[in-house]
Amino acid sequence: MVNDKAILVGVDGSDASYKATWWAANYAKHAGLMLQIVCAYSLPSYAAVSFDATYTALGDDNAAHTDAQEILSRAKAIADERGVEAATLIVTGDPASVFVELSRNYNLIVIGNRGKGGLAERLLGTTSSSLPAYAYCPIVVVPYTDDDGNMMHLNNTISKIAVGSDESKWGLKALEIAAGFANGWGAELNVISAVPNIDGLTGSDSAEERGVMESYMEDLNARIKPLQVLYPNLRVYKSIVPGSAVNALTKASHNYDVVVVGSRGRGGFTGLLLGSTSQGLLQHAVSPVYVVPRKYVEAAESGEKNKQNAANITAMSLDQISGVESVDVEKANPEQIRDIEEHIDPLHKD
Repeated sequence: MVNDKAILVGVDGSDASYKATWWAANYAKHAGLMLQIVCAYSLPSYAAVSFDATYTALGDDNAAHTDAQEILSRAKAIADERGVEAATLIVTGDPASVFVELSRNYNLIVIGNRGKGGLAERLLGTTSSSLPAYAYCPIVVVPYTDDDGNMMHLNNTISKIAVGSDESKWGLKALEIAAGFANGWGAELNVISAVPNIDGLTGSDSAEERGVMESYMEDLNARIKPLQVLYPNLRVYKSIVPGSAVNALTKASHNYDVVVVGSRGRGGFTGLLLGSTSQGLLQHAVSPVYVVPRKYVEAAESGEKNKQNAANITAMSLDQISGVESVDVEKANPEQIRDIEEHIDPLHKD
């Protein structure tokens, strides 16, 4: 059975992962859910750098296990501070493959993103092996800093959501999810549709260009109309922008609390999400990015899930997934909690 009462959040001891834990706990508190916090490690054939700042002796599983418990203890303290119930898991093995398997069991996974190193790099590293490309449930990627290294502030309330929309089944699912997400928070929704650069059109105020933009707006209105019927109180704004969808959504991340986008898996928009540093949305977004993966959308299309559970895809119990262990951890002390809070957002106030 899919655990639709919990959000899965991955931690590795980095401030970025603790910040993702805070975001996930805040979301869980609002939605009446609990957290399942997981720390993954493997023992490589060299002096281990398994965690963010934790070095263990070659092949020392006991030391690594103890380090993982300490990391989970601090992450659980964040959930405790937010008044959210949390359980803790340790995973041994390749994090990318294990998280893909775990994604069968949850409706949402949250991870932090800080660029190179740590869990984020292993889960977001390349288009071909990334979690957003292959997960069976949506993924929220929470940024730690902007491109200049400035720490991003945490908001208690989600009041503005942007979504990239097109007529593909991925774009339609992203729009559907974003509308429900915004309605649940009482937030406004800005639906962004990008018009690719076309020689002779974009950049000129010609009748031909206006005709293209009007055609895009008509299509956008048609996609939004059923959702406005479903959510009559939802405040919806529409934006037709020329140029790159990635640029438009990256820009939107500066003004919105969450950016929602569909992923086509191999190639397609995932290549733009995760591709080069120059064009990757996840590398440059300064607000959390909510990714709707290809497998999640395909499962909905094929009817492998029911109406109550949007990610019902051959879920397995945790004891059936190799390397997953449920553990109890000691509560972090107040000094550790204050130190974590200072490092993830020194300006934050409840």
